Amino acid sequence: MKVQDKNYRTIWIKDEDEKVISIIDQRFLPHRFIIEDLHTVSEMVHAIEDMHVRGAGLIGAAAGYGMYLATIEAGNRNSFDHILASADALKATRPTAVNLEWAVNRQLNAIVQGKTANERITIARKMATLIAQEDAEFCRRIGIHGAAIIEQISKRKRGKAVNILTHCNAGWLAFVDYGSATAPIYEAFERGVDLHVWVDETRPRNQGASLTAWELMNQGIPHTVIVDNAGGHLMQHSLVDMVITGADRVTLAGDVANKIGTYLKALAAHDNGIPFYVALPSSTFDWDIHDGVKDIHIEERNPDEVKYIYGLCDNEIKKVLITPLDSPAGNYGFDVTPARLISGLITERGICLANEEHISKMYAENVKEI
Repeated sequence: MKVQDKNYRTIWIKDEDEKVISIIDQRFLPHRFIIEDLHTVSEMVHAIEDMHVRGAGLIGAAAGYGMYLATIEAGNRNSFDHILASADALKATRPTAVNLEWAVNRQLNAIVQGKTANERITIARKMATLIAQEDAEFCRRIGIHGAAIIEQISKRKRGKAVNILTHCNAGWLAFVDYGSATAPIYEAFERGVDLHVWVDETRPRNQGASLTAWELMNQGIPHTVIVDNAGGHLMQHSLVDMVITGADRVTLAGDVANKIGTYLKALAAHDNGIPFYVALPSSTFDWDIHDGVKDIHIEERNPDEVKYIYGLCDNEIKKVLITPLDSPAGNYGFDVTPARLISGLITERGICLANEEHISKMYAENVKEI
C-alpha cells in the first residue's frame, strides 16, 4: 500500500543485507514514519512484545522471519536447541493471536527437514517469504470478496455513500499488505464506489485513530475518527451501513476474538439491524476450539497503556498521565464476539456464515475427524 505515494509492505528482508529484517515501526505513527532494522531473534521478540509490529497477520509474518533469524544464529552456534528456544520465545510474545503460533510451527516443520545449517537457513528464508506472500495474497482476495458486499449496499442506496464502521486497525499495517477489514474498502474504492469510513479511536493504544486513519489518509479514502463509544449513537441514527472488523483468533464454531470493544460494536449492530462482518485469512482460524469465551486466552497487557497516552506536543512525541497516579488499571487486550452476532466471515476463499457447518465446508481439509 501507499505511504506518500510510494508502495510499502510492513515487513521485508533488507535489500542490502539478507540477514536483516526491516519493519515499519508502528509506535511512532502517525507522526513519524520510521523503518527499523532487526538483526536477531531477541530483537524480533521485543518488536512483537512492544508492538513495533502488531496485528494478527503481521505478527505471524514477523514470527516467520524471526525463525529465519534463529536459523542464522543457530548456524553460527551449530545448535538446533537455539531454534527450539527461539520458537518458544516467539510463541510467548502475544498469546491471543493464533497466526503467530501457526507461523512458528509451520517454520519448525519445514526447518527440521534441513540436514545442515545452510540448508536450514535456506529453508527458513523460503518459508518466511512464503508466509508473508500468502498473507498479502490472501488479504487481496479478501478485498475482492468483501467489495461485493459494499457494492450491493451501494446499489441499494442508489450510489449514495456507503458508511462503514471499523474497530482497531485491521488494515495493511496489521498484515503484510492490503489488510483484512480494510481490503474490501480499498478494493471497493478502487472500483469507484462512493464510501466513507467511521474510524473508532480504539483505546487504550488508539490503533484506529493513529493507524487506520493514517492508512486511509494515505489512500485518499474519506473517513472520520470517532471516540469508541460513538458507534451505537451513529447506528441508531442510520449513519452506519455495515461494520467490518478483523480478528485475532476465530473458533471452528465462528466465535471471534478481536481487539477489546469489538463485542460492544457487534451488540449495537445487532440491536440496530446492521450487518456485522469479520474479515480474516484462514491462518486466523483455531481448528481445535469451539467456545471462544471459554477457551480463548485473553491477553492482559501493561496497565500503563491505560494510564498513559502518547501524542504529538511541541513537535515531540510525549507520554502523558491521564489517571490518578496511584489508581490501578486493568488492560484486557481482546474480547470475544459470539458467532450469533456475526453476519458472515470474509475469507480468502469467499464469504461463509459464522458457524461450524459452513466453516467446515469451506475448509474441509483443516477440520479434524472426531
